[in-house]
Amino acid sequence: MRCPYCQEGESRVVDSRSSEDGSFIRRRRECNACRRRFTTYERVEERPLLVIKKGGGREPFIREKLLSGITRACEKRPVSMEDIENVAAEIERELRDNYEREVSSKVIGEKVMDRLQDLDEVAYVRFASVYRQFKDLNSFIKTIEQMKGR
Repeated sequence: MRCPYCQEGESRVVDSRSSEDGSFIRRRRECNACRRRFTTYERVEERPLLVIKKGGGREPFIREKLLSGITRACEKRPVSMEDIENVAAEIERELRDNYEREVSSKVIGEKVMDRLQDLDEVAYVRFASVYRQFKDLNSFIKTIEQMKGR
């Protein structure tokens, strides 16, 4: 692994830890030349998964895009980044386990909404307002009423 500071090609592993869900390994490394430490993450290379968009177009599944959408919905809410990352990891794992090559963006959106409903009601309503593209105030109120009835 190349050192990000001095570009030396040799480093040694100081510490290795598996993530909680076992999806990646975090390694602390020390450069053999400059002795500075840096962190690397090792993840299994997954088979490509394509997302079928509303218009019929296809694009590669990008975990960061999923994480970004969830993070935006949870902005300024008492939801930890760890919880957000766990939700994204659960959804990604489910998608890769249940869909061979392609998955609809609708399926992904519904999975996010299911998780957000349990995590934070305000984040759920925020995400729903963008995902379901509310046309008027009544659509918004209807979603809130559904949350209250739950």
